[in-house]
Amino acid sequence: MKKEWFFDRLCGAQVAVYAEDGKIAEAAFERGNSAELTGNIYKGRVCNLVPGMQAAFITCGLERNCYLPLGEGAARFTAYDGAGNAVHAPELKEGDELLVQIVKPPRGNKGAKVTCDLSFVGKTLIYLPRTDFLGISRKITDISARERLLKEADKLREEGAGFIVRTAAEEADKRHLKIESEYLRRVWRSVEKAAASAQVGDVVYREYDLPLKVMRDSLGGGVTRIYVGDKETYDKVVQLARLRPDLGERKVTLYQGTREMMRFFGISEQLDRLADRTVPLENGGYLVIDKTEAMTVIDVNTGKFVGERDLESTVFETNLTAAREIARQMRLRNIGGLVAVDFIDMADEAHRAAVDEELSRALALDRTKSRVSPMGDMCVTLFTRKRTNNDAADFFLQPCRHCTGLGTVFSDVYLAIRIRCDVCDRFADAYESAVVECSRALAAALLSGRYLTEETRGIWADKRVYLIPHDDWDYAKFTVRGDNAAVLTLPDTALLLH
Repeated sequence: MKKEWFFDRLCGAQVAVYAEDGKIAEAAFERGNSAELTGNIYKGRVCNLVPGMQAAFITCGLERNCYLPLGEGAARFTAYDGAGNAVHAPELKEGDELLVQIVKPPRGNKGAKVTCDLSFVGKTLIYLPRTDFLGISRKITDISARERLLKEADKLREEGAGFIVRTAAEEADKRHLKIESEYLRRVWRSVEKAAASAQVGDVVYREYDLPLKVMRDSLGGGVTRIYVGDKETYDKVVQLARLRPDLGERKVTLYQGTREMMRFFGISEQLDRLADRTVPLENGGYLVIDKTEAMTVIDVNTGKFVGERDLESTVFETNLTAAREIARQMRLRNIGGLVAVDFIDMADEAHRAAVDEELSRALALDRTKSRVSPMGDMCVTLFTRKRTNNDAADFFLQPCRHCTGLGTVFSDVYLAIRIRCDVCDRFADAYESAVVECSRALAAALLSGRYLTEETRGIWADKRVYLIPHDDWDYAKFTVRGDNAAVLTLPDTALLLH
């Protein structure tokens, strides 16, 4: 089986895709102007204490104040086996300045959730400079390995601090653990130094950007090739790959084709489907996925599938297929939080249990932890999936400006990427000019967001790209055509991007 990763930087956004035999299994996105905040450390100030909620609200320079729970202690480390002294809530008063780390990014009208119990994540260890806790991943099941790793980690920690041994440490030797622990301590010392002179709202530590986080947390497991479409990203990936014995520089390839990399490898079309509400099933049924403020709701439908026996068997088979596809979509779209699945009604209790079991089994293949509740009599199953990065919908969609945010339209950055792909195709087909026609609102967004500036100054420097806005076009409508005429006949409203 071919296991390939694709990294690229397009229109200021970063994209990472994992594919098995050409079929995408995982995707992650980061917008350049709003990169993932989780893990960042800010210097903040207490602006409000709410004793009834056992919480403080912290201003950190973000759009909304951050939420700091005061009674949580070391609860966020309970996902690991371990022991340590309880972390006491800090004694705070309004106006106090402190360092906080984002553990959940802002969503909708809610500000980010933060903690004072800072952590620094490495490949094999998580360093906790302010938390007296020694833990280990539950996925390391070999008893002798657990004992060895905990013993080594205990030797490395200083008083009042702690370590969590990650799953990737199972094969690590004590030399590797020591090198990484020393590196993480240096990072913490640099944060302390930066915080000493920082102002409220300053970022004193930033998490890795998307490709480096993926390489730290996800790569390995027989990856056969890594394709990178951007030279700057390629250089970073190569540097990290040289430090990874399971990868090495030889597996990293800089894509230099004339067509956009994701489209050339057949990835773009699959990514486009992540913006769809409807997901077809292999047997002719389909899912409908809707996101609300509180949860994600999934409806299962038989569609064209009529089965070969009785109704109960048809429904049962569709629900089993749906359970497997739901788990795949959770990973692909990076959906987190509470999920409600309305399966098709089944009368047989054994069938309900089997669907629950299949859903739990399929979700267990995901690195991100999920917890499934038993299906009720109405054939509705609830499960939770830990939130990690923003889900795909946050990248592909944005609130509609004409319906007070109740609906969504394709995001500016997603449309810019699609236009970029089409322009690349026109130039790959030997055209010297590309003419982009679109709605006036989209044209304004492309210009104000400067989404294509890097391309017009770089790979398209010897080409011409024209933008023609239309007042009566729908927001997301656009066309791209090539032209080789020495003098083009264009309307007065046409704009030359380069």
